[in-house]
Amino acid sequence: MRLRAAGIVLLCTLLAACVTAPPAPERKAPRRPPPPPQQPAPKVSRTPGLPPEFVPGPAPLSERDRGPAPEEIPAGIELTPDAVPQEEPRSRSGNSPEYQVFGKTYRTMSQAGSFRERGHASWYGKKFHGRKTANGEIYDMFKMTAAHKTLPLPSYVRVTNLANGKSTIVRVNDRGPFHKGRIIDLSYAAAAKLEIINHGAVEVEIEAVNPDSPAPPTAVAAVPAPVPAESPPPLEPKAELRSAPAAGQGWLQVASFIDPINAVALREELQGKGFAGATVITTDLGGEVLHRVVTGPFHDETSAADLRRRLRGHGYAAEWMTQ
Repeated sequence: MRLRAAGIVLLCTLLAACVTAPPAPERKAPRRPPPPPQQPAPKVSRTPGLPPEFVPGPAPLSERDRGPAPEEIPAGIELTPDAVPQEEPRSRSGNSPEYQVFGKTYRTMSQAGSFRERGHASWYGKKFHGRKTANGEIYDMFKMTAAHKTLPLPSYVRVTNLANGKSTIVRVNDRGPFHKGRIIDLSYAAAAKLEIINHGAVEVEIEAVNPDSPAPPTAVAAVPAPVPAESPPPLEPKAELRSAPAAGQGWLQVASFIDPINAVALREELQGKGFAGATVITTDLGGEVLHRVVTGPFHDETSAADLRRRLRGHGYAAEWMTQ
């Protein structure tokens, strides 16, 4: 009975507490400011005059060389400053003692010295823009550079347009041109400065410029007497293989090109990686001249297996080839 009475008292006490106790204040979550509206990411456009990113591999055979689109040309391209001659070590690639193109052997000069030459200049542009030059640098058509067949890489030459007397200094870092009668290939910027963009080839005079030489004028009133130019490479309709293998022998072919400049560039790249036997051989396949980059010759395919593995280890898919 006491227990029941005590339970009644306790229940009454709890009910009274529920009635008299004030309700707990409601907790509200703090208001967070709304997130800022998403702004679209700004579009980053590459300035055409900046050095291009590396484009792997040789220029496509099917693509014709061309100049940049009007919107790609930096303003004032014709006012691009001359290259500044400076002492530089010879490049590790592009300076092999000799190489062959179109069946002709070219011997690289040990130094530019007082070299001077007359002939026709051409220019090369977007097809090679961003690709490796013969000395391993990246070609930028908006810089003051050039390609020459025998000058040491790099070197500096003054190029004078004999039609209008304008001259400029360029840095030679590539090989070519291998077209008949042409002695130098200029970058787009150098060609614009000499006003030869709209011409296929223009007669020029080039002369070596050393770092201690006085600064040349940007234009000349008179042109010195002609100097005998190097004979242009012959365009043989049926050039034979150099050191053609005997019966049962063959080569490891790394690549083949229609454009000899691409072939020479790959040959120099291979030699720079320690493949000293790399060379270019030229053949006529039914009227189409093909330039093959090969190593060898070898007595048989088995004897070339070790070198083939080395080449493939560097990413070159070498294939066995016989005459």
